[in-house]
This record gives sequence, C-alpha cells and structure tokens, in this order.
Amino acid sequence: MSYRPTIGLEIHAELKTRTKMFCDSANDPDETRPNTNVCPICLAHPGTLPVINKEAVRHILRIGTAVGGTLAGCTEFDRKNYFYPDIPKGYQISQYEHPLVVGGTLAGVAITRVHLEEDTARSIHVAGEAGDPERSERTEGKSLVDFNRAGIPLMELVTEPVIEDAQTVGRFARELQLLLRTLNAGEANMEKGEMRIEANVSVCKQPTTNNQQPTLGTKVEVKNLNSFRSVERAIAYEIERQTKLLESGGEVVQETRGWDEAKQVTFHQRFKEGSADYRYFPEPDLPKLFPSEIPEFAEKAIRASLPELPWERRARYQKTLEIKVADSSIVTENFEGAVFFDKVVPELARPGQAKIAVNFLISDLANEPGSISPASFAKLVRMFAEDMLSSRGAKDVLAIMKAEGGDPEQIANKRGLMQVHDAGMLRSAVKGMLAEEKKAVEEYRAGKETALRYLLGKSMEATKGAGNPAMLKDIIVEEIKKE
Repeated sequence: MSYRPTIGLEIHAELKTRTKMFCDSANDPDETRPNTNVCPICLAHPGTLPVINKEAVRHILRIGTAVGGTLAGCTEFDRKNYFYPDIPKGYQISQYEHPLVVGGTLAGVAITRVHLEEDTARSIHVAGEAGDPERSERTEGKSLVDFNRAGIPLMELVTEPVIEDAQTVGRFARELQLLLRTLNAGEANMEKGEMRIEANVSVCKQPTTNNQQPTLGTKVEVKNLNSFRSVERAIAYEIERQTKLLESGGEVVQETRGWDEAKQVTFHQRFKEGSADYRYFPEPDLPKLFPSEIPEFAEKAIRASLPELPWERRARYQKTLEIKVADSSIVTENFEGAVFFDKVVPELARPGQAKIAVNFLISDLANEPGSISPASFAKLVRMFAEDMLSSRGAKDVLAIMKAEGGDPEQIANKRGLMQVHDAGMLRSAVKGMLAEEKKAVEEYRAGKETALRYLLGKSMEATKGAGNPAMLKDIIVEEIKKE
C-alpha cells in the first residue's frame, strides 16, 4: 500500500517596525535586558487601550501584494482566548474571519491567508546559575517571563495543504525569508526566533485510480523548528513515522509534536486544539479597518512601493546578464549578496564580465562580500578579464581584499601577482621546473595528457601564480619537444 503525504504550513515572522503592534514600546529584538521595552499596554494593565501600528499593516499589505493575494476591503482584529503565562491579557489580539490578505502563491505553493497579530512574551525555564547562589535560590526550578517580545508585530502566513514533500517546504520557507528581507519587512532569522515554522503533516492512502479523490489523513502539528534543515528533517521524519504507524495497523492521533534536534525525532507535546477552543470574537477596543479608503494603503500605491522581487531579480540575471539558472538562484538567495552584485554590474566594462563576477562571488566569497567594495571587486574582475591577473592570482588578491580590504591593482603589484607575459622570464621558469620534473616529462612523452596539466600547475607555482597559463602551456610543450 502506498501513502501520500499532505503538508500545510503556518509561519510566524516578526515584523521590522519602530514600536510594538499596539503600543509605543520599542520593537528591539536585540535587547538582552529582560523586561526593558515594556509599558502598561503590553503588560495588560487594567484600563489600557491598544492602538494599531500603521507600519505593521503596511508591511502585511506589501507582502500580500508581492505574493499576488487579494487585499481586504474591510478587515478587523479578533481576540484569541487562551491562558498561558506569556499572554498577560488572557487573550492574544489576532485576526480570524477577516484577515488583511487572502490567497496568493509563493514558490509554487498556494497561500490561504496572511494576517497580523501580536507576539507573545518569552518564557524562560531556569535550571540555576553556578556562582550566583542568591540568584540560583530565587530562580532555580522556576519559569520566568520576559515581556520585551510581548506585543511585537507578527505576520502569520498560512498555506493551503498542498505540499507533498519536505524539500518543497524548505524552498518555500527560504523564499519567504528572502521576500521579507527584500521588502525590509523583517530579518526572519530562524535561529533568533524571528521566523517560526509550524508544519501540519498528514498521511493518507494513495488513490488506486485517477478518478478516486484522496481522503486527507489526521494532521499532526510539528513545532520547535528553528532552522531550515530542522524543518526539512522533522517533516521527513514525521511522514515516515505516520506511514509506518498506518502500515502496522495503528491510528494517527491529532496532536502537537515537538522536534528533538539531538535525537532527530518528533515527540508528543499536547493534544491539538481546534479554533473553537480559542473562542474568537471581534476585538471591541479596535475599529474595523478599510485599507482601500486610505490613500497610501490603496492597492495601486502599495504595488508602486514594491522593489524588484526575488523571482524578478533571478529572471533579470538570466535574461539580461545570461547568468546560469543555478548561479542566479545562489546569488539571489542572499539578499545582501544580490544587492552587492547589482552594484558591481554597472562597474563592469562588458556584459560577459558579469559571469566572471558571479563565479568569484559564489566560489571565493561564498556569496558574502564582507568589507569588499563593489568598485574594488569590479576592478578585480576587469583585471582578470583583461589578463592582468591569472585565475590563481585573482583568487589570491581576492582573499587579501576580503581579509584586509584595499585596491586589487595595488595588492597585485605589491605581492608580485600581476600576470607575467614576458616570454623570456616564463621560459626561464619553465626550464627550471622541467629539470626537476623528469618523471612527469617522460609520462607526457608517453601520451599521458594529465602530466601536462601537472607540469602547468608546477609552472604556475614557479611563477607564484603570475604566469600567463596559455603562454606557459605552449612553452612547456616547446621545451619538451626540444629535448
């Protein structure tokens, strides 16, 4: 019996705004002092009233427009009721029946909705601190709550249950992170908890005929996924776990499971709640919103504010610069690397040099330009393209630039890395090398072509990477024929 997995995602991402969602406390994800960015509103003091963060609404509308969703003509906030220490009000202000965005697609995956809510506080479970007996006595074995995160604007994006494998989930999540960074809506660093992915995974029997509609299996929610690799591994594990359970005659129960990174397994946390358990009802302290009636929130204005989107950038690289599909994807997946590359291109003398720049950016800089300026990097590419630097010399100069900065021409001159075209100098180096590599010379005479590549490498070493490879190769062949 074959089984078919079905996966739907719920993704939360903290938005980049000056203040929190419903108050003027600072939205600073890097604050390390607990309970610093707090106020009576985000601490739920009686009598306080929330006010909607305009910039957060704008972020969601731009995200929705980018993915081709439908922007709400009328939207409202709701109270999502549940009791937990990280929710001081006893409810979370979220959206239920009338989200800001409905529909859309990203990376080939259909999106159900994108809405706005407030983040919760952060619970910290203390095991005690060595060297601080007083603090250890006060906190050991207790759970503490840091409200710095409470009330930070949070995007929730829900996909349709249409994904069938873990790799597609990984591609979708990476594309969403890139989109958020491109729109400057959020950094979405998973390791910092700025983007959190929950996967609803179910497995059902594969239909035996094309006309038979599949019946979805019982879904299990998987949490605690703090990296793209964890997301892919946890989903793959859960698909395998449910499949084995069904094959052995067991039943899958609806539950929430966590991911144990060390053991590479999911584990039971609690039985899953349904929407009815949250007793949603409209937030009485906030008005309904009519985004289309606000000029800067009108769809035309929102669309005009969008930058070049990741998939548009990839298409431009491939069409205009003739960059390979795989390379264009690698450059684009790092937003900072793509911005750097776009500043390099205008500095290049010929369109074909963009391919050289991409090769160096990917292979030698790992798509992380660091402190190298676009102008200096472009100059190095031009020097290589004009045979002023060999491949080895360019790589050596680039390594120095990455570590210390500087002008590539000055570095090459100072380190003796400028490509040598002087035939006499190169011939002298080749003769000295051949005198020491008699075995390789004989192998080449015997028809072993790899020996020539070896001798060329030795010649490059003899010239400290500065010799012109084509000239060296010709001279090597000439000198061997003379003997």
